[in-house]
Amino acid sequence: MANNTDNSEKKPQDEGNKNKDLKPKFSPYWIYAMIIFAFIAINYFGSGGWSDPAKTTPAEFQEFLKDGDVERVVIVNKNKARVFLTEEGKAKEVHIRKVGNQPLTSNTPAYQFEFGDLQNFENELRKTKEEHNLTTTVVYDTESNMWGDILITLLPFAIIIAIWIFIMRRMSSGAGGGPGGQIFNIGKSKARLFDQNTDVKVSFKDVAGLEGAKEEIQEIVDFLKTPEKYTALGGKIPKGALLVGPPGTGKTLLAKAVAGEAKVPFFSLSGSDFVEMFVGVGASRVRDLFKQAKEKSPSIIFIDEIDAIGRARGKSNFSGSNDERENTLNQLLTEMDGFGSNANVIVLAATNRADVLDKALMRAGRFDRQIYVDLPDLRERREIFEVHLRPIKKEENLDLEFLAKQTPGFSGADIANVCNEAALIAARKGNKAVGKQDFLDAVDRIIGGLEKKNKIITPEEKKAIAFHEAGHATVSWMLEHAAPLVKVTIVPRGQSLGAAWYLPEERLIVRPEQMLDEMCATLGGRAAEKVIFDKISTGALSDLEKVTKQARAMVTVYGLNDKIGNLTYYDSSGQSEYNFTKPYSEKTAESIDKEISNLIESQYKRAIDLLEKHKDKLIELANVLLEKEVIFKDNLETIFGKRDFDDRDVVLDKIDQPEE
Repeated sequence: MANNTDNSEKKPQDEGNKNKDLKPKFSPYWIYAMIIFAFIAINYFGSGGWSDPAKTTPAEFQEFLKDGDVERVVIVNKNKARVFLTEEGKAKEVHIRKVGNQPLTSNTPAYQFEFGDLQNFENELRKTKEEHNLTTTVVYDTESNMWGDILITLLPFAIIIAIWIFIMRRMSSGAGGGPGGQIFNIGKSKARLFDQNTDVKVSFKDVAGLEGAKEEIQEIVDFLKTPEKYTALGGKIPKGALLVGPPGTGKTLLAKAVAGEAKVPFFSLSGSDFVEMFVGVGASRVRDLFKQAKEKSPSIIFIDEIDAIGRARGKSNFSGSNDERENTLNQLLTEMDGFGSNANVIVLAATNRADVLDKALMRAGRFDRQIYVDLPDLRERREIFEVHLRPIKKEENLDLEFLAKQTPGFSGADIANVCNEAALIAARKGNKAVGKQDFLDAVDRIIGGLEKKNKIITPEEKKAIAFHEAGHATVSWMLEHAAPLVKVTIVPRGQSLGAAWYLPEERLIVRPEQMLDEMCATLGGRAAEKVIFDKISTGALSDLEKVTKQARAMVTVYGLNDKIGNLTYYDSSGQSEYNFTKPYSEKTAESIDKEISNLIESQYKRAIDLLEKHKDKLIELANVLLEKEVIFKDNLETIFGKRDFDDRDVVLDKIDQPEE
């Protein structure tokens, strides 16, 4: 009952408040309108005591003057004449008709007209008076409209002041559009604030895989929710966490999940938001950001792409000018762990270039934790597929394990793209649901590019492409450590005229024999051209680029070459790319070049020997490829038989061939 009474009492108050809100509010524009109206009224009604006289012309005036009807002429402001008639003239029919029923007194002009030059008018008037012996008097008068003159004088100043007030209000409000709308707020933070009342619906359930990263991030969220659980044992809240990993692995998605789970104010912005052409703006925005975060403590700050402002500071400033980026970084370092206290303010940051960040930013007390967000493995890819397939209408019994196996090395963003492309392909075909073949076509579309069915290829070129791709397939089938074959096609895609798809084994460490087998399989295409046509072509460009990088890595990075030895010239800090000298001598450089060449040439000779040994099967496979344009693993099993190392290969489900 008490609650009902309270509600009934509040209703009249609420209605009263609503009625108050409906009343028109006072606005300064009302005063401006009243002043303008007053000026117009004064100007309109202050023209004199008489109504407007009848209009006439200087020629008619001369006729009236000659007839003796004009008693007096008043010349006003040297350009206008007012004509006063005599008593006889007022009684004449011509004037009664022109003037009308207007009563004419001695102070009321009957006519008025404007003339050009005053001197000419005076000469004609004098001449007419002398010729007709007239007693007409001429009077000169000067009239002025005080209010009109004041209005004309003040109007330009009023317009300038009004424009100035308008511009200043737009500039200072911060809400004004255009590039000038933030002049006075340029030092303010551009961070977007999310809190528990916003529409951030992402939670940790929406983040598939990334178990280790989620565990560490979850601990930070728990600390904000129940700090006493940790502080009771003497623990302190971490100052910051840095999310590091390749593009598309879910770093920003993890931050969104934190915003959805933490239930505390969440400030989100990009590292480039601090960068501005004005000196000192970046540091000012950092100060303002942390000031807002402290006011809403406990809170979280998320800086995406922090490498925009967190790059390592130079040891010397060659330009001699002020480095705005370094000033911004210095202010960020001070705010994160300086003399001031940032109680319960956690900084999350994300980057895929942790190697270029400043060491002072990475130390304990600033970014206490570095969370590496790696590419997903087989199990995590399956979980990611489950998340992205929720809104998609797919076929029943779709094997997610199979899809996960077909996408090695794919990031979470790549898998999301695969699901979207599959849905588009299925819709293009007119299917009612997205099927297995649609996903395979989507993978082909993303890896190889758009299929170009209308590309004109001569029969000779098509034959060369077929033997090139058949060479890849044959060599990889014969080698133990080469990646298992999935599909071979000679249909042009993107910039390639043909392609062979493999399913590489996901290894954590790679041995020399495995790398050599992969190099040999890569060179199988050019080797097949040499074996069949005794000629080579430019079609092996991407193959040569790949094996050259692999061979250089074996020699200079991984120390897998006997001649060079157990040395590496790899610099994990990323600073070597800015050096002007190589970390080895010219003699060593010659040895490196020679060893790289020997590795590639030995594998090329090995591929030629393999193809010479199985030349008949190579020709048979190329003919099948020319006929069908796309062949699968079962076609190779028909020609070559089962591989001797099938027990080592990743078990692959048979891929359904597209129906013709």
